[in-house]
Amino acid sequence: MNTPIRLHIENQVAYISLNRPEVFNSFNREMALSLQEVLKKCAEDNQVRAIHLTGEGKAFCAGQDLKEVTDPALNPGFKAILEEHYNPIVKLLREIPKPIVAAVNGVAAGAGANIALACDIVVASENAAFIQAFSKIGLIPDSAGTFFLPRLIGFQRASALMMLGDKVMAKEAETLGMIYKAVPAEEFENNTKTLAEKLAKMPTKALALTKQALNESLTNNLENQLALESKLQIASAATADYKEGVTAFVEKRKPNFKGE
Repeated sequence: MNTPIRLHIENQVAYISLNRPEVFNSFNREMALSLQEVLKKCAEDNQVRAIHLTGEGKAFCAGQDLKEVTDPALNPGFKAILEEHYNPIVKLLREIPKPIVAAVNGVAAGAGANIALACDIVVASENAAFIQAFSKIGLIPDSAGTFFLPRLIGFQRASALMMLGDKVMAKEAETLGMIYKAVPAEEFENNTKTLAEKLAKMPTKALALTKQALNESLTNNLENQLALESKLQIASAATADYKEGVTAFVEKRKPNFKGE
């Protein structure tokens, strides 16, 4: 049976693939709910220390499957699409206490683009493109696009891309600061897997606390952020990985982090 989400775990990395390549991995209700379940499973699995999210076939994700919303028998309605599909996915991506790499292998459009941008580190194949496609069909950007994109590239550029719906190729996205980096297509798969495996060997709790600090920085003032840094640094210093990191530094060896 063909599943809309593929998952396999290797070297403490959860490899998640959006698996509707025949429609460029566009979301229908089944795929959205399945992705939520898989993300929750990865969050709870102590053997998973990093997540690698990509798409099967030529695309990362083309956003919402418009056939679903134009079919009266299938259309769940925009309230359900946002409140039951995309919003929970974005919240999970930000709340999971593990680093998430978005490996954007091809086009990322609409909700697909914004779900990628909600991940911790975005790496794209040079052949990939990001498109805020909403205005082309009379909609506004969703899936936290209006939250993250202006913070990544600035208000003016975000406004223009959202209103005009311009295609942004991966190298330009890197230059704009929209993504971490673009890599040649022939190096893409190995590069993103190596990155995810590197993250999985790092001090997982410290990375989770870093993610929490970044999340809260989006709404905190300076005084609150400094207080939060103090609180989280004390928590980091109480971990076994901190003790291992310091010991390894003193002994001039590579640390062996356990994610504890």
